[in-house]
Amino acid sequence: MTGLLKRGIIVSCQALPGEPLYGGDTMVKMALAAELGGAVGIRANGATDIDAIKHATALPLIGLIKQTIPGSDIYITPTLTEAAAVVNAGADIVAMDMTNRENRYIRVRELLDYVHSKGRLAMADISNYAEGLEAEKMGFDYVSTTMSGYTPYSPQLSGPDIALVRRLSGSLRVPLLLEGRVWRQEDVRLALEAGAQYVVIGSAITRPQLITEMYSSMMDGWLTEHQMIAEKEGAPE
Repeated sequence: MTGLLKRGIIVSCQALPGEPLYGGDTMVKMALAAELGGAVGIRANGATDIDAIKHATALPLIGLIKQTIPGSDIYITPTLTEAAAVVNAGADIVAMDMTNRENRYIRVRELLDYVHSKGRLAMADISNYAEGLEAEKMGFDYVSTTMSGYTPYSPQLSGPDIALVRRLSGSLRVPLLLEGRVWRQEDVRLALEAGAQYVVIGSAITRPQLITEMYSSMMDGWLTEHQMIAEKEGAPE
């Protein structure tokens, strides 16, 4: 089993059905580019991408399967079926939802025991401080702030949850990852200063439609503002 070897950037190479980069070998190329750029790990979704990326790069691979289950809000490796598929695809680390919803603490034990029985490491995707502590207590090898902002009881922030990282870093012994809404170099610096061993970056690197949308929105706002100024200056007294 291969864990994360040194502190640094982990690139999340994921595309969802309906997005331009979904399918084919696109995520493999993204992973190779991330490796070339100095990433210390890859996070990938789906057995096909996990298997392909694992064979293409030498980086430790965090795997998960996003599976929507009717009537449930748990979608990151929700059941043993997905956990087994991630293991069989070759992931070094299996990421799974570890939020305190839908009796998840009870159900996730089976997944955790299975992952460890297969000689793999397990990552808890949590949304708040209590969940992070519970994850370490339960035996997870890594804790990630992935779900902060995606549960109704966690802070709904436009940027990464640095406060959660700072609080958890003072309590956890297992490695801590910041994930979620990292768009700037400053976000990475703040996360490391707060105590994160790793920072996961996804959309800001691997989802060009969102990157373009961010810049387009900024430009549209600038043009609208300056058009209003020009119209005001040109208005008759």
